[in-house]
Amino acid sequence: MGKITGFMEYQRLSEATEARDSRVKHWREFVGHLKDEEAKVQGARCMDCGIPFCMQGCPINNIIPDWNDLVFKQNWKQALDTLHSTNNFPEFTGRVCPAPCEAACTLNINNDPVGIKSIEHAIIDKGWEMGWVTPQVPARKTGKRVAVVGSGPAGMACAQQLARAGHSVVLFEKSDRVGGLLRYGIPDFKMEKHHIDRRMEQMQAEGVEFRPNVFVGKDWSGNSFGNAAKERIEPEKLLAEFDAVVLSGGAEQPRDLQVPGRELKGIHFAMEFLPMQNKVVAGDTVPGQIMATGKHVVVIGGGDTGSDCVGTSNRHGAASVTQFELLPQPPEVENKPLTWPYWPLKMRTSSSHEEGCSRDWAVSTKEFRGENGQVKALVGVRVEWQKDPATGQMRMMEVPGSEFEMKADLVLFAMGFVSPVASVLDAFGVVRDGRGNAKAPTEGKCSYATNVPKVFAAGDMRRGQSLVVWAIREGRQCARTVDEYLMGSSELPR
Repeated sequence: MGKITGFMEYQRLSEATEARDSRVKHWREFVGHLKDEEAKVQGARCMDCGIPFCMQGCPINNIIPDWNDLVFKQNWKQALDTLHSTNNFPEFTGRVCPAPCEAACTLNINNDPVGIKSIEHAIIDKGWEMGWVTPQVPARKTGKRVAVVGSGPAGMACAQQLARAGHSVVLFEKSDRVGGLLRYGIPDFKMEKHHIDRRMEQMQAEGVEFRPNVFVGKDWSGNSFGNAAKERIEPEKLLAEFDAVVLSGGAEQPRDLQVPGRELKGIHFAMEFLPMQNKVVAGDTVPGQIMATGKHVVVIGGGDTGSDCVGTSNRHGAASVTQFELLPQPPEVENKPLTWPYWPLKMRTSSSHEEGCSRDWAVSTKEFRGENGQVKALVGVRVEWQKDPATGQMRMMEVPGSEFEMKADLVLFAMGFVSPVASVLDAFGVVRDGRGNAKAPTEGKCSYATNVPKVFAAGDMRRGQSLVVWAIREGRQCARTVDEYLMGSSELPR
């Protein structure tokens, strides 16, 4: 490393953020990237640690020590090339990835980890500012055609890699715009959508054709982010016209909560609520938009999607926002000797929580109460988790006398997703695993291949609900497998 003692001399510096009172008045990003000199100092904190556990913690195995050192030396162009060698879309991960690499950082054993995510953010923003991000047009075309179904990060990464290998790629998306959950699941204040648009321009120049508003399958009965596809294509037609098909849709079947009062108006899934606001920010008119303005909002689910509901509700001007989590409150600080280098269980407070939110843990919802068909209150109870002596498994037990009622004009379910929509996989005849995902092993010569000839699967549709960085990894690896299937060998990186 260029600065051997940097980790002892410099402290971690967080990216600058806009003040809480002003940022809740708009939908733009409010986190800035590090200045050149700040990024240099942060890069200097990267240790010559021998075994870079950060690379192991990163699902796409970013070559983190190398580009940290290059930023310290202010060799930004080579740092960008190194970053792009493993990651197609660092502007996505540099904004919305939770950074498991930082949890695995060797410096994290007894200090604040290297600000890997902030350095990544600075590198890619610098690359776009300097005009270094350009199309990589293949030198020759193979004559092979590949259909990629689903345009989230897995589909986009897969399509881009296959186009760069010289194949003709068509990317199908049932919604009216490309991007999947990046487009309609993540609020603009976390990631503005022009980042997707300019990657689309790059990919189009590389030969990718985008086909939004097209549903591939037979009977559509799932979540379409508020959009009804204008065209439908039968799987048989796709299989006849393309040499390979990649299924890279999301895990869109949300976890429901079937308790008394579930039928009341004002109770919605997060993915009914969030996409509407994203469409409004994009300039669309959304009749009947779900609004939190002046309402007592209850978000059920303590993960990132729940946090996005909190931030969106605050920007709507909610009267109050409360977030419940079924599991116990995690510790403020993890037990590093026990958890490092793995992702730790610890208390995480997002920027949305800082903007205003009451949080509570170990709470189970028992009932919703309403007036004239509209939800007005939530009935909850406190729970304890106890180990079953017979099975050793943890069981949830209600705390006697802990039942309570609170105001709730708008209830948002953000409890995760259980599986992809079965109708799409069934239409292709793809065998599903025990969790309802496409069964496509990642080991062996035919990795990512389903039971159906020339049909492959990647991303959340294959592994279940996961992170954007896992989606990019799966898309890249699946692309290599498809290239090998079509050409006998592949020079694409994994």
